[in-house]
Amino acid sequence: MTHPRREATEAEASALASGIRLRIIRLTYADALTNKELAERLGRDPATVLHHVRKLVDAGFLAPQPPRRGKRGAKEIPYLSTGLSWFLTGAGLHEQVGKAMLEAFLGEIAEVPATELHQTRLVVQVPEEDRSEFETRLQDLLEEFRGRSGTSGGERTAIYVATYPSR
Repeated sequence: MTHPRREATEAEASALASGIRLRIIRLTYADALTNKELAERLGRDPATVLHHVRKLVDAGFLAPQPPRRGKRGAKEIPYLSTGLSWFLTGAGLHEQVGKAMLEAFLGEIAEVPATELHQTRLVVQVPEEDRSEFETRLQDLLEEFRGRSGTSGGERTAIYVATYPSR
């Protein structure tokens, strides 16, 4: 069953309108990472990443965790995704957020070996009166497996789904 969602605020939609910020949310989904660790994973300058981290914290997408000591004894603050992005609607329809989602997806799959990327492309004919049911059932399936993601022993798997008219 689909989890209740709410409309994204303008600030939330703005925070999600960046491929790099969407990647930060994904990277911190299960593991709390510091700004330095995020910068290394993303191949970006730490100052640039910190700007994005702060925007995500301000919008409620990341939560700072208790400080810890780094390798050289310096205080580091790890960040963990709050999961908020999963419970929003409307943001995916915002043009800039949609572009950011595609940008994040393309950036992520560029780092995956071709042998580990499983792709499917399909065109189906769904009568207009059944389209809502089709999309709801896809969302329900994703929600079901998201709910199972807390179990141990599983491999983290990223999913990108888009439905659109095929003309």
